[in-house]
Amino acid sequence: MGENKRRMLAGDWYVPDDEELAADTRRRAELCAAYNAADAAGPAERRKILEQLIGDLGEDVTIRPPFHCDFGTYLSIGAHTFVNFGAVFLDAAPLTIGRHVQIGPNVQLLTPAHEMDAERRRAGWEKAVPVTIGDNVWLGGGVIVCPGVTIGADTVVGAGSVVTKDLPSGVLAVGNPARVVREL
Repeated sequence: MGENKRRMLAGDWYVPDDEELAADTRRRAELCAAYNAADAAGPAERRKILEQLIGDLGEDVTIRPPFHCDFGTYLSIGAHTFVNFGAVFLDAAPLTIGRHVQIGPNVQLLTPAHEMDAERRRAGWEKAVPVTIGDNVWLGGGVIVCPGVTIGADTVVGAGSVVTKDLPSGVLAVGNPARVVREL
């Protein structure tokens, strides 16, 4: 394993511009393209592609194309989860989605964080911080979940919200940044 990939997986700062990570990206691009093109294919064919793409795929998971991810390898999706059209899951760090999760259209789950220092950012430095979505969560359409966030079980995040900090279990959160408005 090369230095940049090792650093990425350790959650350290890395530069994603190397051949090993580029090869992983090509693999992902081919599988995402095949999955997105297989929209009219049967469920068994689509499932076979997802099993090659996603690191840990629970039973009875539905993902409506188009679907995009960074690697797929570091993505875990629990059983009976539904992902609507246009999902973008950037999994440069572990991205864990629980069981029975409902994900609305155009949701973004983001693990990469970029350098705040302009010079280092121009040089391409980034790191990836895990994201965890608990069981029975509902993310409304257009929700963005930022790097390092954990959303507790049974929580609902309203459409268009931007989640910048952890959310506890069993709450309704809305807004930018998302704020808890009540318990459920």
